[in-house]
Amino acid sequence: MVSLIILLLVNIKCLAQQVDCDHLIDFIEIKGYYYSSLSNYTLDSSWLYKVTVYTYEYKTFVIAEIKRNEYNYITSTYIFCGIPPSNWSNFQYGGYYDSDSYGERFHKYIMDYKCDCY
Repeated sequence: MVSLIILLLVNIKCLAQQVDCDHLIDFIEIKGYYYSSLSNYTLDSSWLYKVTVYTYEYKTFVIAEIKRNEYNYITSTYIFCGIPPSNWSNFQYGGYYDSDSYGERFHKYIMDYKCDCY
């Protein structure tokens, strides 16, 4: 019985530490320092619509609007946290031997940093 109570308390504590993604996005857009953005015209991607980078307390956050499918412009918004500044630079400008495709560079430099939120 005691182990069940401890397990429940640990699960509740873990859930309490998670943040709603929409609230995190709002917070970063308001409190963070806007650094740069790439729009669909620049990205020329079938799935990336807009990618914006902010910094907050010396950490880099990317907010990406990703198309639900390639045939329309309805998007879902995702946030990526703790991205090394060099990854943003390599995504934006391309590193050595990188693809010209922003989509491929997004997968290589940004995608693995999706925030742990719900």
